[in-house]
Amino acid sequence: MGVRGIRGAITIENDTQDEIVSATKLLLEEMVSRNGVRADDIASILITTTEDIKATFPAQAARLLDGWQYVPLMCAREIPVPGSLPRCIRVMMHVNTDKAASEIHHVFMRDAVKLRPDLANRG
Repeated sequence: MGVRGIRGAITIENDTQDEIVSATKLLLEEMVSRNGVRADDIASILITTTEDIKATFPAQAARLLDGWQYVPLMCAREIPVPGSLPRCIRVMMHVNTDKAASEIHHVFMRDAVKLRPDLANRG
């Protein structure tokens, strides 16, 4: 069994704790659903935010999901590239899987579909 990365991203309208946590939870749930991932399959998750998100850590959302108490999580800041998509939460989920790279379904929600329209409309 190998390790694959599953990309995901979602945007929020307002920098509030509730919105950050609910959007991140929605994204994580969609990522595992589309890829048939169980909590035990997850090796680690890196979550980044744009500079305009600072009300809370998005990783809090994972703690609301059943069985995720042992999933290693880390939050970081995106590089502040001028003109980049604002209020965006990005996730890189590393999972243990036998799936080929072409079988992975990356998830881009709300305005984040602009980041990778070629991947956003698959599966």
